Amino acid sequence: MKNFVKELEWRGMIHDIMPGTEEELMKGPAAAYVGIDPTGDSLHIGHLVSIMILKHFQNCGHKPFALVGGATGMIGDPSMKSQERNLLDEATLSHNVECIKKQLSRFLDFESDAPNKAELVNNYDWMKDYTFINFTRDIGKMITVNYMMSKDSVKKRLSRESSEGMSFTEFTYQLLQGYDFLYLYEHRGVKLQLGGADQWGNITTGTELIRRCVGGEAYALTCPLITKADGGKFGKTEKGNVWLDADRTSPYQFYQFWLNVSDEDAEKYIKIFTMLDRETIEGAIAEHRECPERRTLQKLLAKEVTIMVHGEKEYQNAVSASEMLFGKGTAEALMALDEKTFLSVFDGVPQYNLSKSSLPCDIVETLAVTTDVFPSKGECRKMIQANGVSVNKTKISDVARRLAAEDLLDGKYILIQKGKKNYYILKFE
Repeated sequence: MKNFVKELEWRGMIHDIMPGTEEELMKGPAAAYVGIDPTGDSLHIGHLVSIMILKHFQNCGHKPFALVGGATGMIGDPSMKSQERNLLDEATLSHNVECIKKQLSRFLDFESDAPNKAELVNNYDWMKDYTFINFTRDIGKMITVNYMMSKDSVKKRLSRESSEGMSFTEFTYQLLQGYDFLYLYEHRGVKLQLGGADQWGNITTGTELIRRCVGGEAYALTCPLITKADGGKFGKTEKGNVWLDADRTSPYQFYQFWLNVSDEDAEKYIKIFTMLDRETIEGAIAEHRECPERRTLQKLLAKEVTIMVHGEKEYQNAVSASEMLFGKGTAEALMALDEKTFLSVFDGVPQYNLSKSSLPCDIVETLAVTTDVFPSKGECRKMIQANGVSVNKTKISDVARRLAAEDLLDGKYILIQKGKKNYYILKFE
């Protein structure tokens, strides 16, 4: 058994921890859970911290439970929120739960016959038949309103000047989450709840409920909310969240996100978002500090996280796609890109719409008259003859070259490169 708390400590992954937690875990294999709110059908990298904590927990010999909040997702957690969430219907939640299950299986071992294999539970299973009268009688009487009002998540929400207040629905959220902990404590032997720093109030309501209802002892551990060195929000780009679903954020875009983090953030993130050991990480950080311009730390971080989330093949494709913009990409690598990755790589590149009926067409006429890639035919001819023009990553030198249907990528695109850095997309429809 590895020391789970010590493992998280050196990685900078502990924000708050209840006294006695480390000692309890060192007694032998234990069970812990993380709650995931199924408000969408994909997790994003903001969820990755909690998932990595569960992964470390399993790696240290303990049994992880992932609790998908099919019931609590119908209410919405007020923690760190300025306004009430839209409530989701049962069908949408059911769909989201199934999608999240698939994503979690990439990180946790659910399938083996190991005693500490991960399990996924849904609180809808034990809440759906619990009547309001029984819940308020059994659970509501155990926790005072004063106790609930003292929680930061409630106080912050009520103190905001622009706030419209807090509905009873949201106010009861911490009781429901507390009951989840009590249920798992009684039925699955779970003694520890893990989560983000914003969940401390909800988690400790659970430990208090366990103490008051059954006289039991339970524990809490939270991780810091991840920030960026420049103060920007982690996991957000101009296009929004960085998702784990390849259809929402392509593996190429995912890889690029990690590749482009700052040096300071890379040193922090490589400890949190990879399973690399301490010696490897400290060696990589030392190497990076000697020659930061090589960005070896970002490359290692991007590699590890992309392989973990999308697999080795998609990582290799992302690397090939990344090289495409910097002159190293080959025609074969370009042909291997799927349409979504191709458009991601060349996002922002000038694009011209042409008719497929115009094929085959004269390249000089197309680049200097039909489009404005070149200001004149003379300049276009001159650059072609000087080997300064490429069609789909292949240099051309024949000014009589014609663009034909065989040149089309994905049946509609031709990539033109002028010089080393100027790209243009001809789209034929």
